[in-house]
Amino acid sequence: MSTARTPQPQETATTHPPGPPAGPARRLWARRAWAGLVVGGLAWSVAALLGPEDGPLRQFLTALLCAAATVLLQQVLALDRRLEEQARRTDRALTETADSVRESLTRYDDELRTGLTRYTEDLRHLVEERIARADRGEEHAQLPDRPDADGVPDLARGFAEVLAPGPAILRAFVRREMKRVVGHLTDLTNLTAECPGENHDWMLTLTRVAEHSLCATSTSVDREFWNSEPASRYLQAQREAIEERGIPVRRLFVLRSAAELDDRLLRLCDEQESLDIEVRVAVLPELPPHLQRGTTNDFIVYDEEVTFEIEQDLRDVNVRTRLNARQNHVQDRMKRFRELWEAGMGIRELEVRIDDEEDGTWMVDRG
Repeated sequence: MSTARTPQPQETATTHPPGPPAGPARRLWARRAWAGLVVGGLAWSVAALLGPEDGPLRQFLTALLCAAATVLLQQVLALDRRLEEQARRTDRALTETADSVRESLTRYDDELRTGLTRYTEDLRHLVEERIARADRGEEHAQLPDRPDADGVPDLARGFAEVLAPGPAILRAFVRREMKRVVGHLTDLTNLTAECPGENHDWMLTLTRVAEHSLCATSTSVDREFWNSEPASRYLQAQREAIEERGIPVRRLFVLRSAAELDDRLLRLCDEQESLDIEVRVAVLPELPPHLQRGTTNDFIVYDEEVTFEIEQDLRDVNVRTRLNARQNHVQDRMKRFRELWEAGMGIRELEVRIDDEEDGTWMVDRG
């Protein structure tokens, strides 16, 4: 019959806080003590030779003081060396940390640029393929990976993944912006797109990429626009197009009545003419009847291939911006621009007309 063995408690080992090895520390103190004894012995000998009348007690105290000073000096010097070594280690650690952070930031920046470039190229290829299908008469062909303006499933998610280390609001912003941009690009596969309000970014971008011509109308609705900050950037972009690419820029100011002929308009025309912009003015009630009919909305035709148009409501508030590259629409806009341009007056004639208006001798469009 076997008896159960009672488990014995295991012996617990006593732990001590980690510290420097005992052996090297003892040897270090032994060397310091020997150095102290040697210096003390030398001090005793010198004291005995130089002052035998002082007695053994004073000679012993002198030797003891020198020995203690020697040991203490070694301790202070060793402490200084440890502090210097610790400082070097701290500097080295900080340098390594800074290098690591810099490397991480560089790697993140490279990944961000690579990701943005990759998805931008994917989107460009997708749009080019869609346009190529349209050119081949496959307008209604559905691409399997065509962007979904409502979901933007892949492109927006890809951008957001690249920005994953950033804050959540930035990722949400990327998805929202991608949805908006892809929506516009999807619309442009049908050669037209629109957005609420005024879109100065479209206007500036088209000005910067135009290669042949820029023909624009400007009604009284946007007269205040020319005093705004976007107008400065717009005129600068037109100046660069004229000077750097040799693109002719023509602007026709369309007035609803002769009452709008004033010095303010003349100064505006002079300013734009100084930028080498061709300027003319047309007063609608003074035009032939067939030219008075038709739209008076502001529009710009770029390269005679795409129009930028701003639509106003009944209160003359700009409510919608539209891009249209359908050739029949662009040709209609160019036809109207040429007719209004030919019927308008140049800046010298405008000066005479304003003087006559101020003198009360011009009788057209009165009452």
